[in-house]
Formats: sequence, C-alpha cells, structure tokens
Amino acid sequence: MDRQADSASTIDDGSGLGERQRSTPLSDKEFSRLKEFIYHECGIKITEAKRTMVEARLQKRLRGLGLTSFSRYCDYLFGPRGMEEELVHLINVITTNKTDFFREPAHFHYLVRKALPEMLRQSSGRRTITVWSAGCSSGEEPYTLAMVLKEFIAERSGIDFLILATDISTNVLEKAKLAVYDEERIGPIPDELRKKYLLKSKDAVPKVYRIIPELRERTRFRRLNFMDSDFGFRETMDVIFCRNVIIYFDKQTQERLLNRFCGYLSPDGYLFMGHSETLLGMDVPLVQVAPTVYRKLP
Repeated sequence: MDRQADSASTIDDGSGLGERQRSTPLSDKEFSRLKEFIYHECGIKITEAKRTMVEARLQKRLRGLGLTSFSRYCDYLFGPRGMEEELVHLINVITTNKTDFFREPAHFHYLVRKALPEMLRQSSGRRTITVWSAGCSSGEEPYTLAMVLKEFIAERSGIDFLILATDISTNVLEKAKLAVYDEERIGPIPDELRKKYLLKSKDAVPKVYRIIPELRERTRFRRLNFMDSDFGFRETMDVIFCRNVIIYFDKQTQERLLNRFCGYLSPDGYLFMGHSETLLGMDVPLVQVAPTVYRKLP
C-alpha cells in the first residue's frame, strides 16, 4: 500500500518553482546512493526492478517538501537536519504494507489447535501467552491474533495473553493504535467474531468499525527497526508471527534476523512465516512442524 508522510515544514530549494512541477528524474548515482542507504539503515534490499517504484513514491515526498530535484532531496536527507527529520519519513514512504484480517488462515488454526495446546501441556499453573507480531503493519494481524487468543482462553481458567506488535513505519503504527477499519477491510472476519470484538460507528456513512477496548488493551504497539542493535524487549515470546517480512531482505540478513528472533523465543516456542518464505539453506535453531511453521529446537 502506498503511503505519504507530510512534513510540518517546507524546504525552500531557491528555484522559485511551484510544487506542481515534476522533479527531475532519479539519476543512477542518486538511486545507488539511496538504495545503499536504505539497505544500511533498515536492511531492505532494493533492486533495479524497484527503481520506478522508488522514484514514484519519493516524488510525493519531494512535492511535500517543496523540492524539485532528487539531488536536492539527497542533499537534505544526508545533511544533519535531514538525518534527524527525514529518515522516518523516507522509511514510511519506501516500505510496503500488504495485510488483511485472517490472512493465511491455516496459521491461526494451527496456533490454537496444535501449537498452544502443546505448549500448555508442558506448563502448569497460571500463565500469560506472549505473541509477537513482527511487521504488524496497520494492525490486522495482531488484532486477528487477539480475537483468536480470546476465543482460545475463554474456556481455560488461569490463562491470559499479551500481544506485542512492531513495525518500522510510524504511519501504519498510528493506524494500528487507532484500531479503526472500514467495512471493506473487515470482510475476512467471521460474523460471530465481528459481533463480539468490533464496535460499529453510529454514522451511516462511512461505515467504520473499531476493535473493542478489551482487545486493544492486550495489544501493545511500538516502532522497531530490525537493524537496531537492541530490540529493547524484556519479554520472552511464546510465538512469533513474522510473515511476508523477510522477503524484503537478502539471505544473509534473513539468517541473521531469524537467529536474533530465536534469541527472544521461549524454549519450544513457535515461529510462523509467510507462504513465500523458506529457511532452506539457513543455519537456524528451528525445525519445521507444518507448512511455514517452525518450532525452536531445545
């Protein structure tokens, strides 16, 4: 999904040209500089095939800043002011977020029918199930998890859950925290769960729905860049959902990240990945237990 982040101030490039004029094309040098910078800062590998996408999305930022060339944008970005003010906006513009409620539903069936019952059999007493949605986008995945987990614990005394949801984009995190979705977005949610866990707006148009407070209170959002040296977690995760995220990284970065994830995963914890992702050829302490579902080796 394309996103545009607005700036509070406009950069005057001294050209006297209006914002409506299209900026000059992205040069080879500028594209190379930007893609290397993006790779270094957030691990995303941008190929030549993505050049048109990068140029189109950054055009929006240039217009918002009042700049008429990518050269001037690079001067701003790599200057002291740009590194402080623009980096988050660049990441917001360049990252792609495709998500839905109950996306890849087989994962949620496996979670409540296989993974969680197995984990609970090996523990006793009261406990809180901790799930990390890594790359949570606008919140559909963590709120799906919240619905599923609330149903799971309904008939189990002494069991609660907590969901930690992270993303690198501040734009989508703001949407996720708000937890408001239009009628089209909630289509995949079963009717019985809609009635329990969504509040419908009183306005006839537009028809929007909000996740109930009980689920919002159990879902914590924070910004996280996978390239950060410290993720800042105090929690140990029973389950990690990191689906259709590592496809944007090269294999070396994927392997390094997955090993870091395992460092936060509890013994015998589960990792759920996207249908197009694989651990083939990677040295990670995980064993496959179902299609794109892995369990940490003891």
